[in-house]
Amino acid sequence: MNFYQTEIGRIKHICYSNDKQIKTVIAARTFINNNFEKDLKLDLLSHLLFTSKFHLLRLFKKYYGLTPKQYLTIKRLEESKKYLKEGMPVSDTCYRVGFETPSSFSTLFRNKTGLSPIEFQKKQFSQSRSKPDSGPCDH
Repeated sequence: MNFYQTEIGRIKHICYSNDKQIKTVIAARTFINNNFEKDLKLDLLSHLLFTSKFHLLRLFKKYYGLTPKQYLTIKRLEESKKYLKEGMPVSDTCYRVGFETPSSFSTLFRNKTGLSPIEFQKKQFSQSRSKPDSGPCDH
C-alpha cells in the first residue's frame, strides 16, 4: 500500500468509522424518498430504524447537512415541480406531495423558488412553447 492509499484509509476511518450510522441515515433518506407524500414524523423514522429520534436527527444532520424535516421539504418541493410541469393543478399537486394546505404549500413554494406555483407553471409552459420543434424539416 502506498502513502496515498494509507491516508485515504485513515481519513475514511475517521469520517466513516461507524457503518451502522451510515446505514441508518441512508435508510432514513431512502424511506423519505419513497414515502415523501405521507405524513412523516421523526418519531416514525426513529421507530422504523430502531434508534432514538434525537440520535437520528444528529446523524442525519451530520451526514447530509440537513434535518430529516428539511430534507423532506426539499424532496416534496422538487417532486411538486415535476407535477406542476406536467400541468397538474396546484391544489392536486399540494396534496399529492404531502402538504396539508394549498396556502401553506404556495407560501413555501414562493419562499424557496421566488415564484408562486401558478407562476412557476406558467413559466414552464411558456418556455416549452417558445422552444422550436426539434423534428425533421419537410422542405
